[in-house]
Amino acid sequence: MSAGDNPYASPYGGAMNVSANYGAAPADDPVKDTTTANFGRDVLEASRQQPVLVDFWAPWCGPCKQLQPVIEKVVREAAGRVKLVKLNIDDHPSIPGQLGIQSIPAVVAFVGGRPVDGFMGAVPESQIRQFIDKIAGPAGADEQAEIEALLAEAGALFEAKDLAGAADLYGALLQADPENAQALAGIAECMIAAGQPENARQALSGLSEALAADPAVSAVVKKLDQIEEARKLGDPAALEHVLALDPDDHAARMKLAKIRNVEGDRQAAADHLLMIMKRDRTFEDDGARRELLQFFEVWGPKDPATIAARRKLSSILFS
Repeated sequence: MSAGDNPYASPYGGAMNVSANYGAAPADDPVKDTTTANFGRDVLEASRQQPVLVDFWAPWCGPCKQLQPVIEKVVREAAGRVKLVKLNIDDHPSIPGQLGIQSIPAVVAFVGGRPVDGFMGAVPESQIRQFIDKIAGPAGADEQAEIEALLAEAGALFEAKDLAGAADLYGALLQADPENAQALAGIAECMIAAGQPENARQALSGLSEALAADPAVSAVVKKLDQIEEARKLGDPAALEHVLALDPDDHAARMKLAKIRNVEGDRQAAADHLLMIMKRDRTFEDDGARRELLQFFEVWGPKDPATIAARRKLSSILFS
């Protein structure tokens, strides 16, 4: 979808006010020199916030000159996962002496104010990357945790009926990752809840095959299909009247179940279908059960209505 075709922000009348710059480089350069006087601040204190690699080097050391441009490159590409602090041992010999540094280049990783690991020599770039992954965790771990936290926050806002707030967060996630299926499904749900299923349908059009097949997205598409179908099923009050006169009018009850479902009365929707199953499993070739399973797929396995209806369904099937 192009930016012009993407209606993520349109139902809420304004630009997104939440940014999500996953993996962006930090504002400050993560590479710096330090001194004996500043070692406590630059290394010990800083390592309580994120891992700090200390490169012990000297101007006369050939391998040091080979290592420094490589390790600086890798640290900068790590985008804030670690910092690199360089200490010239000729100018500042006391700290490497205290740490027992006898050969350079030597790199020591500090975490939580303490040295935890290290290596010596002008090692290749791939080994430096492996070392950083070992110290700071695999690349993308922090990003994924942030994404999960934002998805949870957006979900909470949606449950609290703050549709604009939820849509802002989902939209920010989609700006950072247009292939995020959960965010895409979430913003479509916001559009549906705001009474704009047409916009939701547009947001879910033209997707890649993999994205369209994602359970979160396909569930919302099914929900839109149910809404569209329910619009054609008639007046629910009239259907209630029909059932009052003839409780065994299963066609009317099926229609009413579908309408109650899109209205959000999931318990009533499930109860109508379960009633049909109790009275006539052969109706539309066990159509009530199949329709109920479609409801479960849209509601999700953890929804209280799904859990309650599954219990009742099991009692019917296995009684």
